[in-house]
Amino acid sequence: MRAPDFWWDEKPDFRATALAPLAALYGAIAARRMARRGVAVEAPVICIGNFVAGGAGKTPTALEAARVLRQLGERPFFLSRGYGARSANRTPLRVDFERHDASEVGDEPLLLARQAPTIVCTDRIAGAQACVRAGASVIVMDDGLQNPALLKDLAIAVIDAGAGVGNGLCIPAGPLRAPLEAQFSHIDAVMLIGQNSSFGPGQDVAESARDHAIPALTGVLAPDPEQAAHFLGRRVVAFAGIGRPEKFFDTLRSAGAVLTASHAFADHHVYSKAELERLRAEAKSTGALLVTTAKDHVRMTPSGMDSPRDISVLDVTLVPDEPSDFADLLVQGLARARRR
Repeated sequence: MRAPDFWWDEKPDFRATALAPLAALYGAIAARRMARRGVAVEAPVICIGNFVAGGAGKTPTALEAARVLRQLGERPFFLSRGYGARSANRTPLRVDFERHDASEVGDEPLLLARQAPTIVCTDRIAGAQACVRAGASVIVMDDGLQNPALLKDLAIAVIDAGAGVGNGLCIPAGPLRAPLEAQFSHIDAVMLIGQNSSFGPGQDVAESARDHAIPALTGVLAPDPEQAAHFLGRRVVAFAGIGRPEKFFDTLRSAGAVLTASHAFADHHVYSKAELERLRAEAKSTGALLVTTAKDHVRMTPSGMDSPRDISVLDVTLVPDEPSDFADLLVQGLARARRR
C-alpha cells in the first residue's frame, strides 16, 4: 500500500479534514497504548523508529548504530518484527541471509543480518529474550517506537528532512502513527536526515523537539562510492518500492546517472516475474542499466523467481553530520540501561 499523497501536504485538505474524526480516535488509542510501561530485559534496548508511517531512514540509522556499538566493544543484535514476511514469525527466528528470503523474514531483516545477528519475532519480548540468550550485549530495534512491549533505554526518532510529519494528522487522515506531542514524551533524540536539513518540514519537527529539550542530530544518506562511480554518465531505468522512491531517484541523479525512466512502487512491494520482465525489456530497449535499491533487491529472490544478478544496486548509508554526537548518544543510552 502506498501512502496517499494528501498526507504530505503542508496543511490538511478536504480529504484529511473528512477523516480527522477517525484520525483523532486512532491517535488517542495509539497514545494510550504507548503510555504502557514496557518489560525490561537483561540487555540495553536501543530503538530506532519514526513518527510516521513510511520510510524515513530507520534501517540505515539502525545499521550505523550497530557499527558504532561494535566499535565501542559491544555485541549488538538487531530485533525486527519481520514486516513483509508472508506469515508472522510468532516465535523468535534468527535470520540467515544465505538461506532465508524476504518472503520468510521480511526485506529489512535480510539487510540487517548482513551486518549483525538479527532476530525476527512479532512478540518483541520473546524476540529480545532470544537476543540475550544468543549473546547480545545490546539490542537494536529497527522500528517499534510505538510498540510498548519492551522498555526502551534509548529511543531515536528518524525524520525525513523533506517530508517531516506531513499534514500533522494521524492515520488515516495523515501519516502520524500517534499524536506528535504524545510521541515526544517517549523519545530521547531525533535524527533529521536529508541534504536540506536546515529548513523545510523536517526542520520544523526538529525545532519542536528542541523546544521539548530533545536533542536533534542531523545526517545524510550517502551512496556507496564504488557503486555510485559505476553509474556516472550511464543511462539507467530506476525502480524502487520504498517509503519515498523519489529520494532514491534523486540519489542516482546526484551520482551522475541519466534516468531514462523511473518507476515508483509501494513500500515493501513484492515484484512479480512479469513486472521484472517488463522492466528488463524497457531497460534493454533504451540501452540502459536496470537499477534499484538494496532493500528492493533482496525481495527478488523467492523460490522460483529469476536471479536478479542483472539488476544493479545503489546502496546508501547514514553519515551523521557530527559522528561524535551520535556515538555519545549511544554511550548515554548504554550507561542509562546499566544503571538500571
